[in-house]
Amino acid sequence: MKAEYINCFLEAANLVFTDLLKEKLIRGKTQITPKFSPSSTFDIAILIGLDGSVIGKVLYAFPEYTAKKIFEQLMGTYDEEMFRREFKDVLGEVGNMITGNAMNIFLNKQQFIEVSVPEVIDLKEKSFPSFDSLTVRLNMYSKLGMMEIDVTLKEKDTKF
Repeated sequence: MKAEYINCFLEAANLVFTDLLKEKLIRGKTQITPKFSPSSTFDIAILIGLDGSVIGKVLYAFPEYTAKKIFEQLMGTYDEEMFRREFKDVLGEVGNMITGNAMNIFLNKQQFIEVSVPEVIDLKEKSFPSFDSLTVRLNMYSKLGMMEIDVTLKEKDTKF
């Protein structure tokens, strides 16, 4: 997995956090893991599939605290019922924006990718399947809380 592919998603996440959420993302620890699955300490994940010149998956995972802070930043004041009713739509749009920015960055590098509709998963209600794929896990921090970006990609003509 090339660092330039991972950097596309880092740059895209930074753009969304800076422009939309008015917060700076700070990169923390980077890990390479043999499996693709969200950290067990996180409550909410956004899964996006990728196809094109690179194929794979990207997962944005948050503790519930961070998800609520992002929701509040975008929606203004809220209550728990409103969060439960609408968080999947709101966070799905955040995932769409990050991945849309990543697509543009790929296009600027003369590479084309297609993305799936984001699947927002409440990990307290539904378990998340693991994939046996080499994954780069990036821990990101902001005043809104922690976000984990898990990326597993390969070029179309190579094997995981």
